Amino acid sequence: MFSFDFHSPVEPLDVPLFKDREVNVYVKRDDMIHPFISGNKWRKLKYVLQAARSLGKTHLVTFGGAWSNHLLATACAGAKFGFQTTAFVRGEVVSNPLLSLCRIFGMRLRFVDRNAYRDKAGLFAAFATQDEKAYFIEEGGYGLDAAKGCEEIINELDTVYDHIFCACGTGTTLAGLCMGLDSKGLHTRIHGIPVLAGGAFIKKAVAELYPEVAADGIVLHTDYHFGGYAKTTATLERFICQFSANTGMLIEPVYTGKLFYGVFDLASQDYFKPGDSILVIHTGGLTGILGMYKRFESV
Repeated sequence: MFSFDFHSPVEPLDVPLFKDREVNVYVKRDDMIHPFISGNKWRKLKYVLQAARSLGKTHLVTFGGAWSNHLLATACAGAKFGFQTTAFVRGEVVSNPLLSLCRIFGMRLRFVDRNAYRDKAGLFAAFATQDEKAYFIEEGGYGLDAAKGCEEIINELDTVYDHIFCACGTGTTLAGLCMGLDSKGLHTRIHGIPVLAGGAFIKKAVAELYPEVAADGIVLHTDYHFGGYAKTTATLERFICQFSANTGMLIEPVYTGKLFYGVFDLASQDYFKPGDSILVIHTGGLTGILGMYKRFESV
């Protein structure tokens, strides 16, 4: 129905720390899939858009904050595949580069106060009375169709790894990885790095999408949120600059910076056994760094 076929590369991450610990670390470069429908956002939207089209819906309606990569991905995907797009944006009216890109791709923005934003179903229901072709997409793309898209990450792998790591916001990507491993009968250990404070809820979110996941099937490392969602510190910023300068691979403070910091920190604590193979999913979303660019001027 759509041209959604791709196969993002896997690259080795050769740094002295991993060589010293005798572990083999690789990166699944989903950040290379598309510049705006970035990383796991492309995967999350694949079956969502197919569902919308099969129902005859032509207008994608979604939700997010003023720096949401999901909004930009939906705007670009809508333009690419022939949908109108509208976003309810949380908070006061603002202007920034990411929202400008959304507008350039044809997305209409509706700013709503934080109290009204909590009732996403109500906002959509009122909107749908004006447009019967509207199709609801949850904030961040959360949902079973999105998890099915992320499941395909496992299908693309030519190697079986001891550990797979990804950053977690809603748990959708993590659920998809669990689905993919189970479908192949693999026993790779799945690790999530929640980017929000109090990230233990991720296990429940995964179980709601994929009830078959074993209670001990996921390891969450909840100490790498650096203060909470979209929060950062000088320590994290220095790590991002050092990592990017040494690898040529850009990461950002909201998701992937915390993910890679966690993997490096665990390795430094001898969390892994010598000979372990580790795959880190680079989920893209690099435009998130635009909202924090001033913090890097003096790093």
